[in-house]
Amino acid sequence: MKKLNIRQMLVLGGAALVISGCAQVGPNTKKGALIGAGTGAVVSGVTGHNMVTGAVVGSAVGAGIGYLEDEK
Repeated sequence: MKKLNIRQMLVLGGAALVISGCAQVGPNTKKGALIGAGTGAVVSGVTGHNMVTGAVVGSAVGAGIGYLEDEK
């Protein structure tokens, strides 16, 4: 498993900070993004793939599903 270096962590943290200030989101969107990020990271780690990519994809999918639930 590849370890994250400090540059990658700073870039990811900065991107998360910028994105988080873009809009107000509903509670289901936040919850879905957190659950998706955690699930994506765990599944990617277990299968031997890149955990960061899994977390990003999982977060996007979870936020999308949460957003749809907020719009109902």
